[in-house]
Amino acid sequence: MKVTLQSNRLFADLTLMLLFVSSFFLFSCATNSQAEETERERERERLEAEYKTFRETHFEDGSPILTKDTVFEGTDSLLVTFAGDIMAHKPNWARGHYDEIYEDIASELQESDLAFANMETPVCDSRDYSTYPEFNVHHEYVEAAIRAGFNVFSLSNNHTNDQGLTGIKATKAWFDKKRETTKDSERPVYAAGLKQDSDGPLSYEVIEKNGWTILYAAITEILNTPNSSSYIDYIAPSKKARAAFIQEIKQIQEKNPHDLFVLSVHCSEPEYILTVKESQKNYYFELLDAGVDVVWVNHPHVSKYWEIVPDENNVPRKLIFYSMGNTISAQRTNPSWNAPETNRDYTGEGYMAQVRFQKETDGVRIVHLNPILITTYITPNGLYVIKVLNDNLIETLKDESPRWSAYLAERKKLMEKITGKVTWR
Repeated sequence: MKVTLQSNRLFADLTLMLLFVSSFFLFSCATNSQAEETERERERERLEAEYKTFRETHFEDGSPILTKDTVFEGTDSLLVTFAGDIMAHKPNWARGHYDEIYEDIASELQESDLAFANMETPVCDSRDYSTYPEFNVHHEYVEAAIRAGFNVFSLSNNHTNDQGLTGIKATKAWFDKKRETTKDSERPVYAAGLKQDSDGPLSYEVIEKNGWTILYAAITEILNTPNSSSYIDYIAPSKKARAAFIQEIKQIQEKNPHDLFVLSVHCSEPEYILTVKESQKNYYFELLDAGVDVVWVNHPHVSKYWEIVPDENNVPRKLIFYSMGNTISAQRTNPSWNAPETNRDYTGEGYMAQVRFQKETDGVRIVHLNPILITTYITPNGLYVIKVLNDNLIETLKDESPRWSAYLAERKKLMEKITGKVTWR
């Protein structure tokens, strides 16, 4: 899964091509001795390698792609990871070992300044663990995700009120306490999506990190039951409600100067469908026009494409993730070994996206986007764990589980068809 931010890199390309052509011409005018032939081949390979490296490390305008390894001292940038749904089906929590769920992705999460995930379950210690259709977990389940590196959570989704008002209040109280106890740590924990009082204003976080101010809010457009919805940042998917919400977020922005505004939307789209409704897409662009910089969408439980939206000068500024799929779930308990393209099998994969934002004199620019395919793998002893879905995993599983290896090789090909694109406006 790769995306190229395109504008105009004609000058850079021509410079390298001219270097290549002129070098080739000089060598072709020499005598055709074996030594000269060998030297010419070496020079050709060197130039091709240089050209390939340039294309992989620079955007279309010739500016360098900044990664955790190449960002230079003094660059005012922020690396953020976005992920999908953290689910709580019985196979995810029944056997414990919660830290093992995240072992394979912890390094990617921890190298980011902030890592976002949707916690699709109440967190209520006074009630038993519970699976679909009415989820509940205890704090230990969430603590494992935090130890792995997730530190910004959406608490607003269609399962938020699975345990009624008791569950809503317990979830908010636990995350409020976690925010307070971690505020002076290297990695504070933040969450949005639940109101302090019934019918209160929209909840949001103002996150200060490395000289950046990030405004963050989380809403849901869908609830499985209307019970206690007045305590949830619920925005009905109606024209009237959306218009009022847009005015509210404009007012919040005016009161809170910020560098970046991230909005989580638990969308009113059908689950398990890979396409995006045009009405939803139009609404997300309205949110961008209202000042949101990243629209981060969850709920479908399958991955969809993403869009980078440049400004009028073709500078990549804004971003929509239409769905990142599941980060961890047990919706694929029985993989379709012989039919990996089955729609339900998409619930077993998702992706995380590392995005680097950079401050410039005229605003914040997206300088790097690295999507990382992940899969929920069922180990031989029955644990559901997250694995980075790459060729190394597929090769490793050839000995441990040939069936999984072959299946995931096909799933990887299917997931790689889900890509990002640039939308010119």
